[in-house]
Amino acid sequence: MSDSASVAACTILVIMGVSGSGKSTIGGALAAQLGWRYTEGDDFHPPANVAKMRAGKPLDDADRQPWLAAIARWMDARVQSRRPGVIGCSALKRAYRDLLRADRQQVWFLYLRVSRETLQQRVTTRHHAYMPASLLDSQLATLEEPGRDEPRCITLDADAGVAAIVEAALHALAAHGILPRSEEPR
Repeated sequence: MSDSASVAACTILVIMGVSGSGKSTIGGALAAQLGWRYTEGDDFHPPANVAKMRAGKPLDDADRQPWLAAIARWMDARVQSRRPGVIGCSALKRAYRDLLRADRQQVWFLYLRVSRETLQQRVTTRHHAYMPASLLDSQLATLEEPGRDEPRCITLDADAGVAAIVEAALHALAAHGILPRSEEPR
């Protein structure tokens, strides 16, 4: 197996952004396009976090630690089994991303940057089991957008439609040498 194919064999893509940015939709579509597994990061929240969000209370750093640790364990299991994967995770702060990428060279972040207006429209017109639209402001206040100095992060304009965002993601991944030739967009 070539080095490129070896890396792709266990690449983990974290689709990140605030609530309403399209993590689940884009992550699922991208995973389907790649033939990889998509996992919903929200499923790793402990019951106390779900209850807190359902009550309209934002999570703090301490609340997020067990959730991030569970996602990191999932990543390690995927890499150990040499299976690539795509996971949706807000990863709002650089410290959270640093924790998830620590000693994991195969982890890449795709940040879905969306305008405030589009986010507001999306969160007010969708149903989420426990993330009310009222928490959008706290997520935006917590968000630390990935900077140019941050390793293995790709920023995508996610105001566009799903197909355009997935196409842009595939091109960006190919440009960074993350996808083997057989998976590059045509």
